[in-house]
Amino acid sequence: MDGGQVSEAFVEHRPYLVDLAFRMLGDIGAAEDVVQDAFSRLMRADIDEIEDVRGWLIVVTSRLCLDQIGSARSRRERAHDAAEIEFVGSRLPTGNHAELADPADRVTFDDSVRLALLVVLQRLSAAERVVFVLHDIFRMQFDDIAGTIGRTAVSCRQLAKRARQKIAAGQDGVRFDVGLAEHRMVTEKFIAACASGDLSGLLEVLAPDAWGGLDAGPDAPQSFILTHGADLVAANLLRFWGPPATLVSHPIGGQPALLGFVGRELAGVLVFSMSGELIQSIQVIADPRKLGFLSSQLTGAS
Repeated sequence: MDGGQVSEAFVEHRPYLVDLAFRMLGDIGAAEDVVQDAFSRLMRADIDEIEDVRGWLIVVTSRLCLDQIGSARSRRERAHDAAEIEFVGSRLPTGNHAELADPADRVTFDDSVRLALLVVLQRLSAAERVVFVLHDIFRMQFDDIAGTIGRTAVSCRQLAKRARQKIAAGQDGVRFDVGLAEHRMVTEKFIAACASGDLSGLLEVLAPDAWGGLDAGPDAPQSFILTHGADLVAANLLRFWGPPATLVSHPIGGQPALLGFVGRELAGVLVFSMSGELIQSIQVIADPRKLGFLSSQLTGAS
């Protein structure tokens, strides 16, 4: 495949693939590295043998994630076994959380932004996690997933069922909505528009009277900023969340939401309110104290 075709595929498909890989790995750096590896493989592939470039990239990215999940799980198990031998009879430390936000802020943030799904995904096997993300979140058919992980469609159905059971058991009765299909369509368009700096693309998913709010924390010169009107909201979004920022989806309480990274560091959480199939409001959480707690949870989940 020539460089021009790879560049075109990179611009068109990379945001979606990073989103996909992040949902499997829970780490933005690892997700970006996996997608970069997938495109490197695409550059070495024979274009005549690829009927669907997007589908090919999804399969390669998913398999790379599958390998990484299995490898990371193996490393953790080896480390755990070694620790048990060395510290037999003693209680291992659970880590120092003194640097986390004040408990009151932590409760407020937990209510606003739940990372339960990322945490519970750690309880799934590598195959269960990939099948769950591809089917229940990205709405891929089991027949298509089967080729990705090298199993039958029936086996994939069983993996998805076991994954849902483990997630339900880990939620203590709290239902986690992975997002409606129309919400995924909106967030995919939103992410793609921001990634390419496409103002008209953003306006297509914003209600004409949309408004945006920014919570920057009490120490910021302007702790809360409010913007009204789709044009102003879209311009501000591209100013802060256009290239080189990276956005990935993370539904919150049934509503679409995104995590925003700059330089692989969490810089904000964008929570949407929907009006039909359009975004009515976008609330951006950029308070460093709250983001610090969220970053620690992401690190623990990856």
